[in-house]
Amino acid sequence: MTTATEFGYAAGAVEELADLFHLLGDATRLRIVLACLAQPTAVGDIAASLELSSSLVSHHLRLLRAARIVKAERQGKQVFYSAADAHISSLLANMFEHIAEPATGMDA
Repeated sequence: MTTATEFGYAAGAVEELADLFHLLGDATRLRIVLACLAQPTAVGDIAASLELSSSLVSHHLRLLRAARIVKAERQGKQVFYSAADAHISSLLANMFEHIAEPATGMDA
């Protein structure tokens, strides 16, 4: 059996990546992350644009922040959220490009 370390990745890193994909696998959390990509966005603005409650958005943002998918920056009394770094933005852009590609059947 081939292990993750045989491909050059530590088993712990594989588990961490699986957890990241699990978090992004929830459509609501993914929509929240996408709402934060263009510019830092306040919880209330995210909630309004996605027609969700602020408390639900805050709950999801806590999980996303703990996984280092988004980062928070306080400005006065408001907290603004954005993608944690360029890796997150690139990952999502690449995945959208991937699903936009025409299906070619079974590639060899």
